[in-house]
Amino acid sequence: MKTPFTLAHFSDVHLSPITGFGPRYWNAKRTLGFLNWQRGRKHVHERSVADRLMADAIALRTDHIAITGDFINLGLPFEYEAALAWLEALGSPDTVTVVPGNHDVYTRLAGHPGIARWAAYMGSEEQSLAFPFVRRVGPLALIGLNSAIETPPFVAAGRLGAHQIEVAGEMLERLADEDVIRVVLIHHPPLPGLASARRALADAAQFARVLERAGAELVLYGHNHRERLNWHVQAEGAEGAQPIPVIGVPSASASRTHKDEPLGRYNIFTFFEGEGRRRIRYTVRGLAAPGGDIVKLSESVLEMPP
Repeated sequence: MKTPFTLAHFSDVHLSPITGFGPRYWNAKRTLGFLNWQRGRKHVHERSVADRLMADAIALRTDHIAITGDFINLGLPFEYEAALAWLEALGSPDTVTVVPGNHDVYTRLAGHPGIARWAAYMGSEEQSLAFPFVRRVGPLALIGLNSAIETPPFVAAGRLGAHQIEVAGEMLERLADEDVIRVVLIHHPPLPGLASARRALADAAQFARVLERAGAELVLYGHNHRERLNWHVQAEGAEGAQPIPVIGVPSASASRTHKDEPLGRYNIFTFFEGEGRRRIRYTVRGLAAPGGDIVKLSESVLEMPP
């Protein structure tokens, strides 16, 4: 890797306002979700915050942007179209990669392609959307997973499914033989114990075993609206076994704190060579105060396998 490469990670944009809510789209889950939005989240998530954070990343000339889901709120046709327009204003599919979140696959929606409207940003055509996918950007291989499934009211859990887990493992093993940095993108926390049962990835244990066997250089997720770093240890005897940094990012649109969720933030990962080793500079940027400037909140360096 001759020159540094930067990847900005955003998640849980929850674009507002919610419009286009006609009678044909009312059901129990959307009704309860709308009431929850009106009572609380409406006063937390502001598109202007997400726009400012994105502008900050662009001003810093990041090489690529990854967004790990929850672009929208109730899975309405207008929301999908508005999110697509927002993505197109942000950048071309060559510079932006996305995976869906549980709010993007919220509940049934007849006669509309849903997340397939964003297929170009997942390296696919609208009629051939498939997960997992691999996108090559600079020295990185981005492995995109879809953990979003339709769930009952009050449940925000996810699932990858046996087929997606198997194929993801094959991809990671194949890419391990190439000179690339493998970065996994997923919405739900990918390890057991990182979320309550009704919000967790149902097959996190199975996917964790795949990571233990096949490895990855970095795993990025959202969903929890909180900053977190875990090190996932590969199985003993795995070729080139190294701890894998698994990093969650808060919401990119939070204009105020909510419970213990921080103000809007995003992460920048700079991949570079240092002292004969590959390293990742891990920088957190965001609001230090409501309505304040976007600033660097923390910075550290993560070691990568030689």
